[in-house]
Amino acid sequence: MNKQFWMPANFSRQIVFALLAFLVAATSHASSYEADLPAKLSTDPNMCAYTACKEVIDADSFSDRKGSPPYVEAYKTVAGQKTLAGYVFLTTDIVDIPAYSGKPVITLVGMNAKGIMTGVKILKHSEPILLVGIPESKLLDFIKQYVGKFVGDKIEIGESSAGDGAISLDAITGATVTVIAENQAIMRSGYEVARQAGIVKPPERPQAKLLAAVAVRDWATLLKEGSIQRLTVKPEDVGFENQGKPYIDLYFGYLNPPTIGQAILGESIYQRLMSELGPNDHALFIAGGGMASFKGSGFVRGGIYDRIQIKQDMGSFSFRDTDYQNLYGIRAAGVPEYTESGIFILRSPSFSAAYPWSLVFLANKQDKETGAKTFINFDKEYWLPGEYLEGGRPKYERPDPTWMRVWKAKKFEIAAFILLLAVTAGVYAMRDKLVRRCTHKDKRWISFPKYAIWAVSVGFVGFYAMAQPSITQIMTWFDSIIHKWQWELFLSDPFIFLFWWFIIITVFVWGRGLFCGWLCPFGSLTEIVHKVASAVGLKRFQFKLPMRWHDRLKWLKYVIFVVLIGVSFYSIGTAEKLAEIEPFKTTYLVGVFNRSWPYALFWFSLIGLSVLMERPFCKYLCPLGAGLAIPTTLRMLGLKRKAECTTCNACAHGCGPQAIDAQGNIDKRECLLCMDCQILYYDDHACPPLAQERKQREKNGLPLTPIDAAGYFIPIENIGGRKASAGVDKTA
Repeated sequence: MNKQFWMPANFSRQIVFALLAFLVAATSHASSYEADLPAKLSTDPNMCAYTACKEVIDADSFSDRKGSPPYVEAYKTVAGQKTLAGYVFLTTDIVDIPAYSGKPVITLVGMNAKGIMTGVKILKHSEPILLVGIPESKLLDFIKQYVGKFVGDKIEIGESSAGDGAISLDAITGATVTVIAENQAIMRSGYEVARQAGIVKPPERPQAKLLAAVAVRDWATLLKEGSIQRLTVKPEDVGFENQGKPYIDLYFGYLNPPTIGQAILGESIYQRLMSELGPNDHALFIAGGGMASFKGSGFVRGGIYDRIQIKQDMGSFSFRDTDYQNLYGIRAAGVPEYTESGIFILRSPSFSAAYPWSLVFLANKQDKETGAKTFINFDKEYWLPGEYLEGGRPKYERPDPTWMRVWKAKKFEIAAFILLLAVTAGVYAMRDKLVRRCTHKDKRWISFPKYAIWAVSVGFVGFYAMAQPSITQIMTWFDSIIHKWQWELFLSDPFIFLFWWFIIITVFVWGRGLFCGWLCPFGSLTEIVHKVASAVGLKRFQFKLPMRWHDRLKWLKYVIFVVLIGVSFYSIGTAEKLAEIEPFKTTYLVGVFNRSWPYALFWFSLIGLSVLMERPFCKYLCPLGAGLAIPTTLRMLGLKRKAECTTCNACAHGCGPQAIDAQGNIDKRECLLCMDCQILYYDDHACPPLAQERKQREKNGLPLTPIDAAGYFIPIENIGGRKASAGVDKTA
């Protein structure tokens, strides 16, 4: 029988102080996380005056920024002669690929004159897993793998099964999304700089063979068929207040096809423009309006249009003042209002209008927390309709996006994980049939499936797949919505992606108990520890807190949840540090023996307490459980209760989560769906009202009929007829 121990009056205060001490220790870790970089690092021509360029390349002097997008030339004096040693660049000057946090990792890269990377240094990141979950040495080991690699190589994270000659790099366990984003940023940036420097040449595609003009198109027709595309950026996307109009609203299209060009320019202007173009020249138009200008500050400063680029595959194309012509008016009927327009000439044999390309609008986004500006881009794909191409659109196989390659590489593990989720949901959906076969002394029909799910959750979901859901994911999702939401980032971790959809759906159907009580890897681990301790003879030492203390301390996890969410809106970095109150990273991602002593001590304290108390972390500290408990109040399907449950304490006495009060009400927010109360519900020896009815029938010589869904013996004709609230969850 479980014992209830008396607690001193200041016990809750001691717990709070201990938690505060741990959180202070958690925030003391120093790294490049949200490092305070000089404001001029991304804007000043003398980039290397604000960062240690010499750490990524062996050189003694550096040029100002040059090129578009920009890079720095590195020079080394050899025998008194100044020679070109290579190039240095910031990845965020070239691409803005967001990592798991929704923000890009600011990385400094060095590359020699032959395109071989000589050094990589992360200056700033916002990744929570790299803050406290993964030691700095793991990150350094990862980026060292790029040294000696050619920027034109095809580099993949993890084992490559495509057989395409890709070079595989070792990932950081538990930080898949982060390293995939970093790989894309480093390789795309390096390729772009190498292309400008003439180290690599983009492949030349066959040029488009355009058909003669057909009937004149109006604006609506051109827009509908895709000859004109639209790119819109909202003010909030770049850190501005919404003032009722877009930050930028652009229409653009390809002018070389006679039908499109004549519809936009008119026949005479179109013919003049085409006569001025060379064989590898391409004319595009852009028109639009909004709070910003697509011409950009570079147009005024030096003739470089630094707001727009064209991208096709790995190549990008920028425009100078000599590539620009005025567009004084659009002839197509039905054209919407616009405030500026222009014609841009793309001069390159490596660009082909027969294949897809994208218009990229580059902007600076202001961080509301720090006021700093970060580089960000927005793009829209354009592919000329096949009716304007001789033979239609050519065959074009789009490369699988990174997230899809991850899913394909883990298809068997994903299938096993989906099977686990389906089996768990199926077992719980059959709970009524299973618990009817159980008694308070023999619970194997429900216990064995649950024990098996616990074991798989700990071994496969926790240690193998490292798919432990966490409050940091909720905070990261909120933050990414504020900065820049991208589905691809979350699809890159298939187990977490699938797990969260399962949790979101089931929490509204059955409540948080199916995840927290059955599938949570850490919760399952502590439950197994408690059960094993009981089986080996420690049951007499196990106890539950008195209800008066339980009812107070259970609110602590809600306080932690509210504090973390509140702090995350003020500073996501601070919130992610405080979220180390979750022992999940220590358990599954890093390992307790790889952590510093505060984390190890906290972890051993929780596991040790779990020997004596059932799920102490889940009951009193887990912010994720608190967050899931809130929507649980809206769950559709509850647990069955009898009318007599208001005066009977049998279920409350055996409730491990202590979710049943003295009046028999189940607190659905605290219920972990252990099913013990449902076993008693049908047990005619353990359920007091049912046992009383059984004894009365035996005394009166009446037969024991089957027990109905309401938890009573089926009434014999002309006998009884009491009503019960079948399937009703009586909650506090």
